[in-house]
Amino acid sequence: MGRGMLALLIACVWTAGAAAQDYPSKPIRMIVPYPPGGATDILARNIQQPMGEILGQPIVIDNKAGAGGSIGTAQAARSAPDGYTLVFGNLGPNAINISLNPDIGYDPVRDFAPISLAATMPLFLVAHPNLPARNVAELIALAKAKPGSLTFASVGVGSASHVTGELFNSMVGVKIMHAPYKGGAPAINDLLAGHVSVMYASGIEATTHIQAGRMKLLAVSTAGRSSLFPNAPAISETVPGFDVGVWFGVLAPAGTPPAMVSRLNDAIGRALSRPDVQEKFRQLSTEPAATTPAAFAALIASEVVRWGKVVKESGAKLE
Repeated sequence: MGRGMLALLIACVWTAGAAAQDYPSKPIRMIVPYPPGGATDILARNIQQPMGEILGQPIVIDNKAGAGGSIGTAQAARSAPDGYTLVFGNLGPNAINISLNPDIGYDPVRDFAPISLAATMPLFLVAHPNLPARNVAELIALAKAKPGSLTFASVGVGSASHVTGELFNSMVGVKIMHAPYKGGAPAINDLLAGHVSVMYASGIEATTHIQAGRMKLLAVSTAGRSSLFPNAPAISETVPGFDVGVWFGVLAPAGTPPAMVSRLNDAIGRALSRPDVQEKFRQLSTEPAATTPAAFAALIASEVVRWGKVVKESGAKLE
């Protein structure tokens, strides 16, 4: 290596190190790939302020909805890897969508630098109060008696709420029709209005409506029951082996300097350790769950494989 090339390399390393040391020096944009009011948006806004306080710069939420979270996620993947664009991702756009549509515009493993997991939660199988089914067994019986007449809402094609519904259909041998929406809020509104039969909703979207009697809780998607609604059975108690948990986390574009990833990871961990933040998350039926970047990367890689098999076996497709 010539002296000129060596000098250039040293200069680049020094510049990158200085930039990371001064980071962040301006507001950070966090893309939320769903509209305001849904689970992903609400969780992002609960971590937004404490992260900003720790980093010394505000975190600005930028809602970029569409295609089950893929549009905003693709935009994040194409952004400069300078630490100033993040995405608050989840199971759908960051693990499931690639199996439904290989042309979504990004690779969930290759195109991101995972920073930290942020939260995990079950999905709640909820129904309009007028639906003549009080539990999972009665829902299955109704779906078999009236094939094609029931519908399940989701927050978009490729979302966890979509593929969970397809997995349920596949495992019990029914056809409850998929009704995709552009986020949790509009899906919940149509369920409340009686335009759809059921939904696999987050606790964030459903808890207040369940407590007020505006929708009924049939079951939870995880293997164990919810601590918030311990009387509600798990779907697995009727459908053995059924187990779906949803996760959320923060990612940056691939190539973001490791020092910046480490700084952001530390900020997320410290934010999630605050008692006030933990209490807010738990009120939303969500468990705060910080991880290392490596652990989050390993989770994403394993989930891509797992849900690729589910999509193939269930026959889920883009509408």
